[in-house]
Amino acid sequence: MMTEREAAKEETLTDAMANPSPAKSMGDPGITPLSPSHTQQNDTDQVPSGPSFVVVVAIDFGTTSSGYAYAFTKEPECIHTMRRWEGGDPGVSNQKTPTTILLTPDRKFHSFGYAARDFYHDLDPSESKQWLYLEKFKMKLHTTANLSIDTDLHAANGKRVKALDIFAYALAFFKEQALKELSDQTGIEFDNNDVRWVITVPAIWKMPAKQFMREAAYKSGLVSRENPEQLIIALEPEAASIYCRKLRLHQMVDLGTLTTQNGCSPTDNVGSGMTQGDRYVVVDCGGGTVDLTVHQIRLPEGHLKELYKASGGPYGSLGIDYAFEKLLCKIFGQDFIDQFKIKRPAAWVDLMIAFESRKRAAAPDRTNPLNINLPFSFIDYYKKFRGHSVEHALRKSNVDFVKWSSQGMLRMSPEAMNSLFKPTIDHIIQHLTELFEKPEVSDIKFLFLVGGFAESPLLQQAVQDMLQGRSRIIIPHDVGLTILKGAVLFGLDPTIIKVRRSPLTYGVGVLNRFVEGKHPPEKLLVKDGTRWCTDVFDTFIAADQSVALGEMVKRSYTPAKPSQQVIVIHVYCSEKEKAGFISEPGVRKCGTLRLDVSGTESTAPRREIQTLMQFGDTEIRAMAVDVSTGRTVKASIDFLSH
Repeated sequence: MMTEREAAKEETLTDAMANPSPAKSMGDPGITPLSPSHTQQNDTDQVPSGPSFVVVVAIDFGTTSSGYAYAFTKEPECIHTMRRWEGGDPGVSNQKTPTTILLTPDRKFHSFGYAARDFYHDLDPSESKQWLYLEKFKMKLHTTANLSIDTDLHAANGKRVKALDIFAYALAFFKEQALKELSDQTGIEFDNNDVRWVITVPAIWKMPAKQFMREAAYKSGLVSRENPEQLIIALEPEAASIYCRKLRLHQMVDLGTLTTQNGCSPTDNVGSGMTQGDRYVVVDCGGGTVDLTVHQIRLPEGHLKELYKASGGPYGSLGIDYAFEKLLCKIFGQDFIDQFKIKRPAAWVDLMIAFESRKRAAAPDRTNPLNINLPFSFIDYYKKFRGHSVEHALRKSNVDFVKWSSQGMLRMSPEAMNSLFKPTIDHIIQHLTELFEKPEVSDIKFLFLVGGFAESPLLQQAVQDMLQGRSRIIIPHDVGLTILKGAVLFGLDPTIIKVRRSPLTYGVGVLNRFVEGKHPPEKLLVKDGTRWCTDVFDTFIAADQSVALGEMVKRSYTPAKPSQQVIVIHVYCSEKEKAGFISEPGVRKCGTLRLDVSGTESTAPRREIQTLMQFGDTEIRAMAVDVSTGRTVKASIDFLSH
């Protein structure tokens, strides 16, 4: 936790206890805030790095595709991306595999990726209705408001499964694949304890979704609860940023010049074009989300500092798939499409795969139409369902830019395809425009476009039109693997990002002395003759506040009764930078801090439990000490609703 030197330094920082107030707040009877103090630990460099790992394996668990990469700690420069997968789609070459998973009718794991998709495709329709096939399920963690361990997902056949099981199955699959590859590489049975695992998540994910990933990792056996530091949660655009900084010029395309070199020698780093204090934006455009991060380089070590809190939204390339689905509903009727998806789930998957490869052919200057193969069972089922042909439906619909071709295909004009992209791209451009208007986001030297969706010429064109030469737009060559490689670098040195910005304001509810004229009368509580103001929001950290790695927020709490075994404190959060009371609109309960004080009874007249919370990392952590005995108190902070 802390070295002795730091602990000694900590002691001297403890304030003399101010007049303690018997705190009461919603659900928190008797919590007494003592000496709030904010400590900055500058000597984070001496923090012991924990057990040494032989290899770092990063898993990029994407909305549409997933993969892993690794590097041995002895040769950190050499990043290996996973072996090629069997299967694969025409016109889509990459080292990642689709994020698809297949369970047998009795809900046992069967396969993942191309293997799952191909097996599902080959099942007889009567059989495939019994099997559970899931794809694009990661977004559920972003969109579910009160995410819990029990959140459900829907398989293609409409049946419900537990999200935690699915995520755990997927992680277990990657663990097995990676360990097998490492064993083959090294020629010995590779031990999981020698691996530091990294899982990437979008930066705009809230804490519950990050914690959910960690819970799934525990369930999958990737790491154990007793050894949490074996797993690091990395933020996708941060990982991309770490990788982009190291790019050499021959490894990227500069959209301004559309050449790979730029009058420098090909071995120069972009980094060498970057100087002290340079600011850049990373736009990570994935399948589900688009994530924007603003970083500044601090030389000589090249540490990174975040200049503005992560932002973005659910504007990934999935939006185009949904637009295509809407178009099909417009032509063939929502009732038919809903029926078809449930009754012929494998054919629906085929149709979306056919659309995917045409989606990749969309470009601003394209003039010839795009043909999409309709599965035979679509044509057949439509005729049974409606009593007339697909061709008839297309003629009758008012969608003029989609025609029926004589080869039995949907023929889309380039305008039709572009219109499917438009709403999603408009969202991204609007977001970028707003970001560039912020004062913290001035003089941006580079804009890195990464993630699978960054390959879209339509998106590239839109970003160029918006920036009009204000920043250089850089696209790494292996744009789909950028996050994966960066996540490995992050796992090798998690301290590279020294300063982050808090995405939300966090705090707890406490009692303060009531001040006439300052506090609202309805918050007055009189207890033993003393006048208190209830529900006061005690801010731990404010939204968009800078937090250094290792910086601690310190609070002291006292059990209400000497016999109390557990102190439970509700944590509140808000998007606003300032909150006065926990009852204000926009402030919500988002987690609980549990202090297990059993077995630390002491003769001290008052027990003070000092709690340290760390907000500068990718996850929020808490630890606590019983001041009178110096013993560690088990502290945990939980954001998943139970």
